[in-house]
Amino acid sequence: MDQYNSENLVRDMNSLGITLTDGQLSQLMQYYEMLLEWNQKMNLTAITEFEDVMKKHFIDSASLIKAYDISKAVSVIDVGTGAGFPGLVLKIIFPDSHVILLDSLNKRIQFLNAVIGALRLKNVEAVHGRAEDYARQGKWREHFDLCVSRAVANLSTLSEYCLPFVKQNGYFIAYKSEKSSDEMEQAGKAISLLGGRLEKKVDFMLPDSDIGRVLYVIQKDRKTPVRYPRKAGLPGKEPL
Repeated sequence: MDQYNSENLVRDMNSLGITLTDGQLSQLMQYYEMLLEWNQKMNLTAITEFEDVMKKHFIDSASLIKAYDISKAVSVIDVGTGAGFPGLVLKIIFPDSHVILLDSLNKRIQFLNAVIGALRLKNVEAVHGRAEDYARQGKWREHFDLCVSRAVANLSTLSEYCLPFVKQNGYFIAYKSEKSSDEMEQAGKAISLLGGRLEKKVDFMLPDSDIGRVLYVIQKDRKTPVRYPRKAGLPGKEPL
């Protein structure tokens, strides 16, 4: 089998309907190199092989396009962004959106700021903080067209983190594994309570693999009650 390279990444993006410019491809390659470099001094990702990062991080992040037309989203927030997935990948590929990358660990924010600076990206900001705190602030609450998250938390907890950020008629999209169907059943009550409804579920496979992924597309059709999100820590310890 031939080694996976940048041409394969371009092909796999094309299969999603995404045509990478030379500049975007260069930015993604530089992002990958910086991820490896910084990963040696801080734990950003357990996935480091080129093909794995391209598919499990970059292609997976970009697969949002299967479920949502991101050109509609002027303002995007990625909650629990980690090393920038999916938010920073989406910013590189769809540069017109204003993107906030929110994470509770400052070392990740330092990495993201280094990448943003090196790639000379505009209208993207890495912010250190907890979703429970920022979602209560006036300029953040019900402000965003789109909230995305690949964070490792159950869907009920993620919904409490994310839906308060979303404006009415906006969307929260959760990236999950194919084994997450039980989560959706358990999260239905929480999603409704927080002002959302499941619009659709999009299943897909990562290219040339047996890895199944799911996008849960949740529309915000009512305001989130002011008591949510609850204080920091509670959404994780006691899901709705």
